[in-house]
Amino acid sequence: MEVKKDILWRVYLIYFFICLFGFAIIYKIFVIQFSEGNEWRAKSKNFSTKLFDIEAVRGNIYDANGILLATSLPYYEVGMDVNTDAVTDDIFNDNVDSLAYCFAKMFQDKSEREYKKELVKARKDGDRWIMLQRDVSYTELQRVKKFPLIRKGRNKGGFTYIQTNRRERPFQFLAARTIGKYNEAGTGKSFGLEVAYNNYLQGESGQRLMQKIAGGVWKSISDENEIKLEDGADVVSTIDINIQDVAENSLMNCLKKHGADHGCLVLMEIKTGAVKAIANLTRNNKDSAMYVENLNYAVGVATVPGSTFKLPSLIAAMEDYNLKLDEEVDIGEGFCYYSDVKVSDSHHPEKSKITVQEVFEESSNVGVTKIITRYYAKDPQKYIDRLYKMNLNSPLKISLPGEAVPYIKNTQDKSWSKISLPWISYGYESRITPLQILNFYSAVANNGKMMRPMFIKEVRNRGKVIKTIDPEIINPSICSQTSVDKAKKMMEGVVLRGTGKSLAASNYQIAGKTGTAQMGIVKGKMTYQASFVGYFPADNPKYSCIVVVSAPTGDSYYGGAVAGPVFKDVADKVYSTSLEIHKEINALQPKYALRSPEVKQGSQEDIAIVLKTLKVPVKTSNPKAEWVSNSTTDSISINLTPKYTEDALKRGIVPNLVGMTARDVLYLLENNGMRVKLIGSSTERPYEWSGAVASQSLIAGSTFTKGTQIILQLI
Repeated sequence: MEVKKDILWRVYLIYFFICLFGFAIIYKIFVIQFSEGNEWRAKSKNFSTKLFDIEAVRGNIYDANGILLATSLPYYEVGMDVNTDAVTDDIFNDNVDSLAYCFAKMFQDKSEREYKKELVKARKDGDRWIMLQRDVSYTELQRVKKFPLIRKGRNKGGFTYIQTNRRERPFQFLAARTIGKYNEAGTGKSFGLEVAYNNYLQGESGQRLMQKIAGGVWKSISDENEIKLEDGADVVSTIDINIQDVAENSLMNCLKKHGADHGCLVLMEIKTGAVKAIANLTRNNKDSAMYVENLNYAVGVATVPGSTFKLPSLIAAMEDYNLKLDEEVDIGEGFCYYSDVKVSDSHHPEKSKITVQEVFEESSNVGVTKIITRYYAKDPQKYIDRLYKMNLNSPLKISLPGEAVPYIKNTQDKSWSKISLPWISYGYESRITPLQILNFYSAVANNGKMMRPMFIKEVRNRGKVIKTIDPEIINPSICSQTSVDKAKKMMEGVVLRGTGKSLAASNYQIAGKTGTAQMGIVKGKMTYQASFVGYFPADNPKYSCIVVVSAPTGDSYYGGAVAGPVFKDVADKVYSTSLEIHKEINALQPKYALRSPEVKQGSQEDIAIVLKTLKVPVKTSNPKAEWVSNSTTDSISINLTPKYTEDALKRGIVPNLVGMTARDVLYLLENNGMRVKLIGSSTERPYEWSGAVASQSLIAGSTFTKGTQIILQLI
């Protein structure tokens, strides 16, 4: 009995605790449902829904003529919710075969059977999302929307897609380095216009509300954006893709011909600093016969400028000491020494004493070093200061990222030595980028005004210009006009008589400077850098250009022979397609403007009307004469004398008809009873004859009767 009571007591105690626990659960349910319900429902919604960023469409990049250089194309991830409520088993089974067939036929990456197997499995497993295809183009998406079941739409067919944008360049590798690339995720390098003007191109991203479904997949709740996106603006660059094409092809052919390691080219408008073409090619390590754009040498790599630096050196002496072009320099046998270090010219001079003009034309290293040391040996810092005043030690601060900083050694530099002054004077112990040296030459061509190189000219939003990029002046005058005039004369001489005479053009004149710099010994052999920098037309500068070719192989490594032909290829293209730099025919041959037009025999009234319209002075000995001929004795005015053609016809005498127009002779002869046959210079339609009488079958002065035929040869 006592045992039974003890057992019951324990059972009751357990029952009591179970009931108490049950009541606690019920109480908590009521609290959660009614007291804390709103709070938990909000938290639940936050866990199952989320705002996702929607990438804005990146703006386009155009060339100067409106040709597309870079654009963003939409691509899509296509999928389905095969278990949406609207898709019943009957609807699914009726459409799954044809749907699988359509996907297999269009994309051809899987068989019809494989597509059907995936769809059926997803339906059976209760999946609310199945990815059917990635990287679907816009055109393909429109076709997919017409597939069975999918064409019912999102709600009735379960179809859904996610858009992504991919950057494409229609011209692929053409100007690729300048156009550039932007990596928002930071997974790779960003460069070029894409980075420089990203604040315009990127736009503002939007946001879309999405819900997490089975399998951890996020599905869009609505096609509408919770936060509206703003697509990026378009950028219009200064690049001319047609010139760019010529530049890259010419540079490519040069590099292949000379087996060079790399090279670059920049073409720029002198007045504005607008860069029209910029090419950078380097040998492909995987294929030594191919060249690719993987580094912007023109902007990002500073090297020794070589002989192209002789121009700023001589201008410095012109500014500080009024150096004259006819001043003589003794170059001896073409070599000299500075602290036992030899400086020599590339070829033996014909004479020991030459002028400053000849020093520049023949690119004499000895001549330049002697000029600079003659004037600056006691105060080399004055020479350096003059170079600095011409902005040669300052970066151009262009919009493109990665510009290298130029380096011109100062006398306070620890590495300054007794040979630094002569070495710097002809392009060594310094580092300057090709774009920086080109900008200096452009400033000289621009009468001393140095412009900042520019790469875009305007920004547009939906076709409307929202920002115009104006040319910017770096230095209004790098030197005096007197020095500019001397510098231009020296550069013209280089092409006419000096190291650049292979660039002489027939229709226009080029001015510039060749450059050949020693870059160091590689595999026991000296390597060189060949360059040419200048402008055209020389008498009215419009464009400047620099070509730099690094490490050409073989015996040909001089700037005029290697870089010069590339310069001329590009200059010819620009000149032939730029009508604004052509001289007018009347300007070329003014004597033609003073020559009167040729006047045939004919009606004085008609001739007077035509000449009055052309504003040609007319003199006549008989204003009442109906028929006249031209008896001009000078080239300015027309002298008309009477031609008594009709009087002779009335008396039955054949007149001299040579020189008269076909229309006039037909009128005269047929009105006086003659039959006329015209030969030559006719149109295909009867009676529409043209030309003038060259000969006649009946001689002038002979008699005729009515009905007599006359044959006239027209020209």
